[in-house]
Amino acid sequence: MSMNKVKITVLKTTFDEELAKEYGVPGLDKCPMMREGQTFYADYAKPDGLCDEAWKAIYQFVFALAHGMGGNCFYHTDWIDKPGVAIAACNDGIRPVIFKLEATDIPAEKPHPAE
Repeated sequence: MSMNKVKITVLKTTFDEELAKEYGVPGLDKCPMMREGQTFYADYAKPDGLCDEAWKAIYQFVFALAHGMGGNCFYHTDWIDKPGVAIAACNDGIRPVIFKLEATDIPAEKPHPAE
């Protein structure tokens, strides 16, 4: 099965002040790793510079889009109304980062075997 790259765009870095006040450490703010507007291209592995925890939360959508599985919209069109697109977030409950994932026509690069 062929695989294409998926474009990952950081749409929003959010911060829940109420939860931070109750549960966060002093001085906690929005995620320091991701910036709105950043883009990455993923294929077989996490792109350099993308947060490891964010990757764990979104990779299943990336995998589906990379294999053309989001072509008819996810979840029978009751979630996203644009084919080939998913909106997902990392799993930080106080300061989640929201990502737009888009299927592309750019062929994935097969990983090189370890030398």
